[in-house]
Amino acid sequence: MHGQEFFTQAFVYLLAGVVSVPIAKRLGLGSVLGYLIAGVAIGPFALGLVAEEGEDVLHFAEFGVVMMLFLIGLELRPQRLWRMRAQILGLGGVQILLSAVLLGAAAWLAFGDLRQGIAIGLVLALSSTAIVLQTMQEKGLMSTEAGESSFSVLLAQDIAVIPMLAMLPLLALRGGGDGAPTHASGHAADGHGAAEGAHAGSAFAIESLPIWGRGLVVFAAVALIFVAGRYLLRPVFRFIARARLREIFTGAALLLVIGIALLMAQVGLSPALGTFLAGVVLANSEYRHELESSVEPFKGLLLGLFFISVGAAVDFELVGGALTTVAGAVVVLVVAKIAVLLLLARFFRLGLDQALLFAFSLAQGSEFAFVLFSFAVQSQVLPAELAETMVAAVALSMALTPLLMLFAERVLLPRVGTAEAEERESDVEDDEAPVLIAGFGRVGQIVERLLTAQGIRSTVLDFDSDQVELLRGFGNEVYYGDATRLDLLRAAGAERARLIVLAVDRPATQLKLVHRIREHFPHLRIVARARSRTDAYDLIDAGADDVFRETFDSALQMGIRSLERLGVRSYRAHRLARAFRQFDEKSLRRLLQLRKDRTAYVGAARRQREDLALVLERDVELLRDPGDPGWDVESLAAESREGSG
Repeated sequence: MHGQEFFTQAFVYLLAGVVSVPIAKRLGLGSVLGYLIAGVAIGPFALGLVAEEGEDVLHFAEFGVVMMLFLIGLELRPQRLWRMRAQILGLGGVQILLSAVLLGAAAWLAFGDLRQGIAIGLVLALSSTAIVLQTMQEKGLMSTEAGESSFSVLLAQDIAVIPMLAMLPLLALRGGGDGAPTHASGHAADGHGAAEGAHAGSAFAIESLPIWGRGLVVFAAVALIFVAGRYLLRPVFRFIARARLREIFTGAALLLVIGIALLMAQVGLSPALGTFLAGVVLANSEYRHELESSVEPFKGLLLGLFFISVGAAVDFELVGGALTTVAGAVVVLVVAKIAVLLLLARFFRLGLDQALLFAFSLAQGSEFAFVLFSFAVQSQVLPAELAETMVAAVALSMALTPLLMLFAERVLLPRVGTAEAEERESDVEDDEAPVLIAGFGRVGQIVERLLTAQGIRSTVLDFDSDQVELLRGFGNEVYYGDATRLDLLRAAGAERARLIVLAVDRPATQLKLVHRIREHFPHLRIVARARSRTDAYDLIDAGADDVFRETFDSALQMGIRSLERLGVRSYRAHRLARAFRQFDEKSLRRLLQLRKDRTAYVGAARRQREDLALVLERDVELLRDPGDPGWDVESLAAESREGSG
């Protein structure tokens, strides 16, 4: 690709992402679907701004998935990974087995060849690591039961790719397939970062070894990652860090990820699995956060590029020519996986709401399908035309994932919540508690403890059934239910309560609650949690009495402690923080009236900043006495010791 052509393509991809993603986010569709739509728009079957070179971009962009797994590994200490072994091997392993059997049987019935059915079932049993994790992180679902279960299954699937790569050539030994050893698709790259040519070449090199030799090479590669990560990389990073050049450390982090990806490709393993293991080994390292900050920007950009490339590479001509086959494959794939995942979720005791999120998030094909179908063609297990059809079905299923999750969140979950709440309605008791708490996460729990310490009873509602069961096990009086439902609020005693604390995690739900309470229970005082200043404006507009921004008090306490560490007297630091708080709360109310007029708002905000500086300066002048030890705990303790001596 020539220089001008490269810059043209870069401009097209960046423009598509910059335009489509904010629109998709504003419409509530999520960034992944925005990227996919952008890819379809610039692809050869729409505007035609990219052609075959889009396949090369896809191969390059898949490296973003490798980086994502490295970052996930950095967040998982080995101890936590060991604790997850039951979910990874149990939930993940059974999911792969059941999905492969069900989808393989469907493929066998459809195409009449058992070997082809086994190959297709194995490949389609996998789900998209990139799309699922990106969507879960974006929606803040990674810490939920659905998020953790999804991650366990995806990790098990990444591990399962290793035996799948070994199994596909064995399927061809029983008579060979119908296809020539050609590429199945332009997608045929290692689904997690290594180009297909390198991957296939390394796989054939490994194939020349006896089985015990292959196992030995694989074991040696994995052992090398663990040993190097534990004993070699720390002194290397220490040496690099002494140069105090950020770009050199960034280069070293990228060198590490690329080097491990190449090593894994050479031994026929998944580069993503290798970098994930390296991340886990380095999770206890003092350089973990620096590595995260160095790799994160590249990961985000490459993942976006990957999603755009997937959208651009969907072969709509092939889909149109084999519409019945492709559409049938997509429907069977999605329905079969949802059925298997729901069954397993309930068996592993996930609540129905979490089970639905879990099932609908993993109901697509995987990036690995691109390389595995190509490898199946090279191994003469699948004919090239059939592999092309399956690749198109996988790409479409990936594009449908954000829509499936939206359907689950906006259509199914409210209905499930209503049905389950009605079944458990007798559990919600009106014990005439003066306080209701909606949402029992980290904020709601602290509020409830403070109230309990003063002998004030409260009725707590939470919409996460797993969280309810967990907290009830600790002796908390928590009831399952959607607090936005009018009948549930009445059953919980809203008509007799004096105060309601809104500690729900989602701003949209908070706002809906305020509107509903103001309409039906105007006597209730509303104390609400806000994520940001903008959310605070919305809640005050809707009628909340007291609004508290999540990070505001924490930031003030950090500021106080920072001043104290720098030698400022404790009393002076607290006095400045109190003045800042009072001014900011008044400023919040003043600016609320101007927020829809951007020009007036910006001008007023600047004036408020200048006024704040004057207010704090006056406070400092009032406290000029350097000998004032007020509120200084250390000086008071010293005086106490002197007096007792």
